[in-house]
Amino acid sequence: MMRILHLSDTHVDRSGGPDADGADGTGALHRLLAELGHLPALDAVVVTGDIADDGSREAYARARELLTGYAGRRGANVFYTTGNHDDRAAFADVLGSGHVQPEAVYEGAAGERAGASTVDGWRLITLDTLVPGKGYGRLDGSQLDWLRELLVTPAPLGTVLAFHHPPVALDVNVQRALGLHNSTELAETIRGTDVQLILCGHFHLQILARLEQAVVWVTPGVVSRIDLTARPGTERAVHGPSASLVHLGTPHGPLIHTLHARDPRMGETVYEADEEEMHEVIERLGPSGLQFG
Repeated sequence: MMRILHLSDTHVDRSGGPDADGADGTGALHRLLAELGHLPALDAVVVTGDIADDGSREAYARARELLTGYAGRRGANVFYTTGNHDDRAAFADVLGSGHVQPEAVYEGAAGERAGASTVDGWRLITLDTLVPGKGYGRLDGSQLDWLRELLVTPAPLGTVLAFHHPPVALDVNVQRALGLHNSTELAETIRGTDVQLILCGHFHLQILARLEQAVVWVTPGVVSRIDLTARPGTERAVHGPSASLVHLGTPHGPLIHTLHARDPRMGETVYEADEEEMHEVIERLGPSGLQFG
């Protein structure tokens, strides 16, 4: 059995403290890892993007120090992907390909970084869905070609993909606008292969879905969680660091459950955005000309 601790959206910054809204990526990550001190052996820790809130080298170094120490005590390596808040150059300077000893690495013309490693018979492939300056994600054709070539040869036990922007969305405009915008191409690439699980973040809440034969899991955020009890068209983020524990190779796998750190501010509002603000976010960070029916 393989055990993966799946984190996303740590949003660590160079200051190591709270922002104007009171969100504190460094503090939330500290709290979460302390709460997960009881977890025994792990095979991998996977962080699916938005590692740094400000794209600074200091933020990546701080996240690496915290996560490497935690994972190392459990005999695991940490694997990282970029998110829309990340900076590719700073990410590469501090975290390289996102793998400690990758078996394959993709480097795109725009600095995209993807990598592949085998962990206990499972192939873990991280992909780069970052579109600089935007909130939505995309996998360019050459990165998909690289992935397609890797998948020609099955892994001993199967393949897990990890990237930031989910290829699925709830009926929520901001998710539909700012998710992965060529999920159909990804579906065609993985169809009939040994990809069994896709791990994503970005939405700051948990979603379970399918893409072709693969289970898609979106983990809630570390720095905050999105509360869907807010009025439609608005968005409310609340405190409460969260992560997921993924079990592969079990009779009913993948078996996934969420882990929530105790936080004295659990459920308290980090920010609220009204319909006008959310419309502006979609206009500014989404693809041009996007319309909803």
